[in-house]
Amino acid sequence: GARGGVGPGAACPPAERPPQAPAEESPTTVTADDLRAMIREVPDFPKPGILFYDITTLLKDKVGFAKLIDALSQCFIGHRVDLVLGIEARGFIFGPALAYRLNAGFVPVRKPKKLPAETAKWTYDLEYGQDTLEIHKDAIQPGQSVIIVDDLLATGGTALATAKLVESLNGRVESLAFIVELDFLKGRAKLQGYQVISLLTFD
Repeated sequence: GARGGVGPGAACPPAERPPQAPAEESPTTVTADDLRAMIREVPDFPKPGILFYDITTLLKDKVGFAKLIDALSQCFIGHRVDLVLGIEARGFIFGPALAYRLNAGFVPVRKPKKLPAETAKWTYDLEYGQDTLEIHKDAIQPGQSVIIVDDLLATGGTALATAKLVESLNGRVESLAFIVELDFLKGRAKLQGYQVISLLTFD
C-alpha cells in the first residue's frame, strides 16, 4: 500500500526562518491519496512479477503536477538552497520545477560522456557490475547547499553516489527528495546520515 509523508525520523528539517502561512483552502494542498490516484500501476512491467508505478499519468495532470512540486517545495521553504541536482533522467523532470519554486539553480547529474566541459566522476557498484555518474566540476562551489531530487528511491545506490559526488566538490547535501519510495528495497538504510524525503512510500 501507499502512504504519504516521510519515513520515521525523516521529517522535513526545521526552517531557518518561518515560512509564510499558507492561504486557507489552498488549491495546492496535497495528500497521499491525491498523488496515488494519479499514478498508474502497470503489472508485469518491465518483466513478469514486477509492478511498475507509472508517473506519466501524474505528470500530464496540470493540477497534480503543481500539487506535487508544491508538496516537495514546502519541505524547503525558509531554508538556504543554492542548487537542485536532478539525476538522469527523471530527475530532469522534477529538478528544474523544484529549483524554480525555491529560487535556486538547477544542475544535471548525467551518465558518462554526456557533459561537454571538465567533469567530476563517481563510480559505484551495481548488483552486476558498476555504473558511473558525472557532473561539471564547476557546477558546485564549496559550501553551497544542495538538494538531490529523483522520481524513485529503490536500492539507494544511485542516490548515494550522487551525494558522494556533491561532497567530492565540497558541496553540502541539504536533503535527498523523491516522489516514490519502495520501502521493501531498504534504500533509505543506505542513505543513513542524510535527510531523506519521499512523498509516497510503497510497502
